[in-house]
Amino acid sequence: MKISIYQIDAFTGRLFGGNPAAVCPLPEWLDPQTMQNIAAENNLSETAFYVKKGDQFEIRWFTPEIEVDLCGHATLASAHVIFNYSDFKGDVIPFQTLRSGELRVSKTNDMLTLDFPATKPEPVPIPAQLAEALGTPPVEVYKSRDILALFDREEDIVSMKPNFGLLLNLLTGLGCLGMIVTAPGNQSDFVSRFFAPPAGIDEDPVTGSAHTTLTPFWAERLDKPRLHAFQLSRRGGELFCQLSGHRVLISGKAVTYMKGEIEF
Repeated sequence: MKISIYQIDAFTGRLFGGNPAAVCPLPEWLDPQTMQNIAAENNLSETAFYVKKGDQFEIRWFTPEIEVDLCGHATLASAHVIFNYSDFKGDVIPFQTLRSGELRVSKTNDMLTLDFPATKPEPVPIPAQLAEALGTPPVEVYKSRDILALFDREEDIVSMKPNFGLLLNLLTGLGCLGMIVTAPGNQSDFVSRFFAPPAGIDEDPVTGSAHTTLTPFWAERLDKPRLHAFQLSRRGGELFCQLSGHRVLISGKAVTYMKGEIEF
């Protein structure tokens, strides 16, 4: 059996930036273990699989270790593949998911925009050992799907060197997938990094799903619905975010790194 595979750098306009995702278009669904094996073999933070069903696309995402309920950068990458390497003629791609409802991706020139549900975080007490796990104490802590830790300065985010063993134990105990650390930006509205050791990803380069939490958080804090953000991983990523009611619009670019074929 042969299936196509693409590797796309998402949330960047240049190769070797942003977050690389593998995308596998399928004529029909493979069994979950095979998809998990492909994701493990790819060894990227996410591999997306999609199947066209009528006028819509069903999509699923796998890290090297688990299937996840939502992934922004791999959805952006999948839309890039559909717009550029299929016979799709529209300007808006509707995606159906198992756990996150309907998602949409629109295209305007070379910019792609995710339309995702917002996940506003709620304040929680600062967990014990969090300061030790992150190497510096946060100002405030919030919780949605992930833990969000707020810091005073962009420099706090840049210099952070987490203890991933402690962070894994902490997040597992709290039942959370990842840790978002964020602060006001020097040249943007806010900056962030994202750590997800429970998913087998110590640090994710650019995380669309984290911005479904960051956008309502900073929109309320700064009293502005449109936000410019940087994720300060080594590869780095730039995102343009907008809070629209109970939805979040997250825009960025994507570029193709590789096209190939899997044979198994």
